Amino acid sequence: MKHQEISVHVFMCAEDCTTHEKKRPTNSNFVQAQGTQFTLNGKRFNVNGGDFYWSMTVQATSPSLNAVSTEMQEASSVGVNVGRCWAFADGNYNGALQTSPGVYNEQVFKALDYVIAEAKKYGIYLILSLVNNWNNYGGKQQYVTWAAQQSGCNDDKEEDDNGTPNPDTFYTNPTIQTWFKNYMKTMTSRVNTVTGVAYKNEPAIFAWELMNEPECSSDPSGKTLNAWIAEMAPYMKSLDSNHMVEVGTEGYYGPNTPSRANVNPSSYAATVGTDFIMDNQVTGIDFATFHAYPDIWLSQLSESQMLVFMQNWINAHAEDAATTLKMPVLMTEFGKSNQVPNFTEAMRDSFISNAYNTIYASASSGGAAAGCLVWQLLPSVIFANYADEFAFVISQNPSTAAIMKSQSSRMAALHYTYCRENMSESDRQTANIYMRYEHNIHTEEDTRN
Repeated sequence: MKHQEISVHVFMCAEDCTTHEKKRPTNSNFVQAQGTQFTLNGKRFNVNGGDFYWSMTVQATSPSLNAVSTEMQEASSVGVNVGRCWAFADGNYNGALQTSPGVYNEQVFKALDYVIAEAKKYGIYLILSLVNNWNNYGGKQQYVTWAAQQSGCNDDKEEDDNGTPNPDTFYTNPTIQTWFKNYMKTMTSRVNTVTGVAYKNEPAIFAWELMNEPECSSDPSGKTLNAWIAEMAPYMKSLDSNHMVEVGTEGYYGPNTPSRANVNPSSYAATVGTDFIMDNQVTGIDFATFHAYPDIWLSQLSESQMLVFMQNWINAHAEDAATTLKMPVLMTEFGKSNQVPNFTEAMRDSFISNAYNTIYASASSGGAAAGCLVWQLLPSVIFANYADEFAFVISQNPSTAAIMKSQSSRMAALHYTYCRENMSESDRQTANIYMRYEHNIHTEEDTRN
């Protein structure tokens, strides 16, 4: 998701935190992808989550607000078990994590340490995104600018019509590729100053996301971006064999999947150099992702038409993940805009419920849709500065909170359906009791509603 860049102020310093790690525990509890399901300690693991991209920045710049801990607490109260946040902030500006290639602001890194530790405290696993497609927080444009400043742009392909460095050279420039690999190495080897555990050995990290919403419009065929994924995903796996890796795409279908062209929100979606199928077939990618913003993509549609689009969009990706990719899929961003005409909280609740029901229908029938993350969750203390049109505060929206909690509960109940034939009789009886309990709760909620 694109969002407003926030001006921040922090102290700049450098310090090595890749040593003095505590001994890794033998019972690590890493979430894994097995077939079309996620598993944790041999049980199926389903996701109901939220995005809080801002966590590292806010903790670095305004730790006294206690925003991160407040949000983790609120999110966990409705059963959120996976969150997603930026593990990047690139550029020579106040609040940057990487101020120049390979140079890091230790205070910001410590803020990320804290975010991971707080998530772990509240039982929330984190998807950490490593760079932005967009210019917010630096993004791939910042890497290209650094490369241009270092060597100059003598190749016409590395400049756009205005003489500005072409951001898509991020994917092909050898120097930038080396910088990004070094960034991944720094991330995975980082030892958390709060927990004493290296990131690569931290079970609270759900997965690494290569890029937030990668696109490469200079090559609509998708070959350039796909080659970059094929270079970076196995490299990340060589650095960190514990964690899953995902691309971070919006889920558009490109020219390589013409049979799905009618599923895209527009013909433009097929021209941005990505392809949901091709990009997720790369070695080293463990699960697929997609996003959904029909209020932006399809603003001409009625509310009921948007709900139908969402059902079709989710089901197409779940079907392709199951039959072609043979891996789990997460909708890692979706939201309802509060800028639509006559917006009400009930409209958002209907939108979220529709998405939840579609996800649950797939998950409960053994499908590949393993969950979703709503964009975006904020605590009230920073809402005025960080809210976009999709943001909401859980504690101030009780009906939405109730819907989230219900989804978390029924998705969690499905954990007991994985490999039931391998359970002991006592475990099977316990699972049956729990699932009957969950069924009764949802029956009572449906009756009340």
